Amino acid sequence: MSPSLFDHRQVRRAFSRAAGHYDDAAALQREVASRLAESLDYLDDPALARPAPAVVLDVGCGPAHASVAMQKRWPKAHVLSLDLALPMLHEARRNAGARRQRLFDFARRPDMLCADARALPLRDGSVDVLHSNLCLQWVEDLPAVFAGFRRVLKPGGLMVLSTFGPDTLFELRGAFSEADDAPHVSLFPSIGQFGDALIAAGFKDPVLDRDEFTLHHPDLNSLMRELRTLGATNAMSERRRSLTGRARFARAARAYEQLRGERGLPATWEVIYAHAWGPPPGAPIRVGGVDEVHVPLSAIPVRRRP
Repeated sequence: MSPSLFDHRQVRRAFSRAAGHYDDAAALQREVASRLAESLDYLDDPALARPAPAVVLDVGCGPAHASVAMQKRWPKAHVLSLDLALPMLHEARRNAGARRQRLFDFARRPDMLCADARALPLRDGSVDVLHSNLCLQWVEDLPAVFAGFRRVLKPGGLMVLSTFGPDTLFELRGAFSEADDAPHVSLFPSIGQFGDALIAAGFKDPVLDRDEFTLHHPDLNSLMRELRTLGATNAMSERRRSLTGRARFARAARAYEQLRGERGLPATWEVIYAHAWGPPPGAPIRVGGVDEVHVPLSAIPVRRRP
């Protein structure tokens, strides 16, 4: 078995440590969530005459601001907030509780579920809307994850996703490459890989888009502090396990300084968005380069001998 690209225990640890102060540095994440939410407007289009969703799943919910917003949008829906890091769910529960107190004591709030996006503990065809904002960049096997997403999504259900693309923090990656040959910045899938994985999983009418944000920082230390606050530290399995060291960090800082502009050191974030619909029952899914079709046993005719 080939080793995983990411150390998922490290992903859990990093976001668990970041839970209490994640919102302090998550301005970009909130902006991306706002843009991703525009895809949900399809469901509220009167011309479609679609019923309001009954079950909504927020994968990698973090502090659950999107979950709370979807609960407000669809008050009668059962919203599930799922995250790998239990402390994040504690923050999510506090956020949802605060929202509930601002409404009414009997207002519904999302339910919290500590689980892995790679193994959703939900019934087949049980979810009307699957939402995931900036979570999938920590998953190396997109086809497998999308197969799981398809399994739980109802036929005709809506899936809206965002993730970071390969140009994310390319300046930081280049600066640390001047310091040593160890990976310091995680590698993320391209928009082409993302789209291919959606198509292989059999999703209907996928639409992809991308944004590029450039933030600025006074120095390398400031950028690294922000990444730690977000929990977005290096989680690659082949990362250096020892401290970077002052000499290596200084070499990286000098290399980064060559990119300084009037507003400071640039840090690029490439964001990929996608929305797609759950396919009808019996639509094929590509596994290992082969299209598989799942047929319920009840649909297979049995010829009985006289």
